[in-house]
Amino acid sequence: MLRSIVFITALTACIPCLASWSIETDRSTPDKHGLFEIREEARRFIAQENAKGQPQWDAQEPNAKVFVPRCAVPLQAEWTPKSLGRSKPSVMVICPAAVPNTVMKRWDVFVPVKQKSGSP
Repeated sequence: MLRSIVFITALTACIPCLASWSIETDRSTPDKHGLFEIREEARRFIAQENAKGQPQWDAQEPNAKVFVPRCAVPLQAEWTPKSLGRSKPSVMVICPAAVPNTVMKRWDVFVPVKQKSGSP
């Protein structure tokens, strides 16, 4: 019973923190790369693709559960290859060299895209 009370109290205390979180505030730190910067790289890529002509796309939000180490070099972006088995179009934001850590040397994050309304 005491565990249940402690758990419920802790969960209730976390709700305001979770409610205030957004990708807009998830910025990079010395240890992790923020989802905000990852999304912005996907948006830059999509803007370049949209400038080429039709169809027109909007970059959506990356998965909020993603946690990756800080990238040591500029991010790259490209269309996610169909061979990776994704069911919907997405942009792959790539870090070819992460800051030295014990988990990952490189990483990629998928950012879903959606065709703009009225685009063929």
